[in-house]
Amino acid sequence: IPEFMRILLDDWELSWEQSWDITSKVMSYTNHTILAEALEKWPISLMKNVVPRMFQIIEEIDRRYVLSMSAIHSDELIQRTRIVQGSTIHMAHLAIIGSHSTNGVAKLHSDLLKSVVLHDFYVIFPDRFNNKTNGIAQRRWLQLANEPLSKVLDDTIGHTWRQDSSNLKLLMNYQKDTSVLAKLAAAKQTKKIELADFIEANTGIIVNPEAIFDVQIKRLHAYKRQLLNLLHILKQYFDLKDHPEKRIHPRVYIFGAKAAPSYHYAKSIIKVINEVASLINHDATIHDQIKIIFLPNYNVSLAEKIIPAADVSEQISLASKEASGTSNMKLMLNGAITLATLDGANIEIRDAVGDENIVIFGLSEAQVYAYYENKNYSSIEIYEKNPMIQRVLNAFINGEIPNIEQEGREIFDSLLTYNDEYFLLRDFDSYCTAQSRIEQEYQNSTDWQRRCLINIANAGVFSADETVQQYADDIWHIEPLFAHESK
Repeated sequence: IPEFMRILLDDWELSWEQSWDITSKVMSYTNHTILAEALEKWPISLMKNVVPRMFQIIEEIDRRYVLSMSAIHSDELIQRTRIVQGSTIHMAHLAIIGSHSTNGVAKLHSDLLKSVVLHDFYVIFPDRFNNKTNGIAQRRWLQLANEPLSKVLDDTIGHTWRQDSSNLKLLMNYQKDTSVLAKLAAAKQTKKIELADFIEANTGIIVNPEAIFDVQIKRLHAYKRQLLNLLHILKQYFDLKDHPEKRIHPRVYIFGAKAAPSYHYAKSIIKVINEVASLINHDATIHDQIKIIFLPNYNVSLAEKIIPAADVSEQISLASKEASGTSNMKLMLNGAITLATLDGANIEIRDAVGDENIVIFGLSEAQVYAYYENKNYSSIEIYEKNPMIQRVLNAFINGEIPNIEQEGREIFDSLLTYNDEYFLLRDFDSYCTAQSRIEQEYQNSTDWQRRCLINIANAGVFSADETVQQYADDIWHIEPLFAHESK
């Protein structure tokens, strides 16, 4: 925004009023995070030294904002929303003030922006706020990544879905067609065998393609709760160790994640997942009923191998923290069943497929905010009352998991000494119950495939084509240009 203003002011020699009118009409702001630490703030001293002209323009935008609002709103509201506050520049404030539109990327996210995160700005600019739920490139994540499934769709509903993903809905007519369900199952099995071969070639670990492939692939962050997944795996492992005669449907837990370079806690979680994997994968007493695969260097190419093979899609962030998520959409499109909290676009997936075709657990956004308001969450209390949680958490510090002395203590303390910021222990029992439901429902192959079909059929609404069209219609106000072949 200030750079565009500089071009108009300095290079084109327009007046401030002309420049601001053009800038605010051109600029629109899409917010992608609810986390306060991700809403950038920069020191004035740094900006003055690095981009002094930018700072001059930002300072003037701030001055004029305060002046324009002084006759309309209270001084307290203006001071909370101004761009320059003390020794800091608030970049999100600059984005909102300098834009004609502010949107979130899922319905819940947009509602939270209005009610909590950016509420002061919603009071000032209510007409600017809107929602545009994220979408995915379905040509990449289905047509390119999953040829076997694409062929089943072509043979069943024709080719029109390739251009218009809303036509995936035609698949709903085949819910009771056992031959179609069998073809879907065969396509999934083909991709599971391919992934199993890839895993063996790249890690040396042999996994059973008949197992449930349980997938969590996303940036490693505490709020996304890869650690909750690991806590359940440890519970399952200890159950098998305590009851050697017990048999479960084999499960392969697949992780793909990178941590930000300076995010020490996330790197500790990666280290611990890998050490638990080493422990479990080499324990012959559990008869290969659980395997953990943490695939290194997670990227799009790797995702294209994992997603078509997934049976279960882990979308387990603490409710209210995930803006939208898109791996949930990619996995749904490829026929995985979503195991989820009511967060981000998971809510819209549930609305699209129905409660019986998704597995929901955990606190709601309202319950999370009630804990914040009442300040009555106690992880120690949960720990003291739950023997299984004690068993699992103690494993981080008692030597049961080798080679994690520092990382294990860091994680243990984060959950108990620092009161479990993302409520893993509160959601633990609910999550374990949901995982048991997955185990039980997977046994009915025909019904499981029917639910996979319903997920695929209803994934068209999450196409990026649809999302871009909404941006074009509601925010950018532009018409498409059609290219014509030359004669």
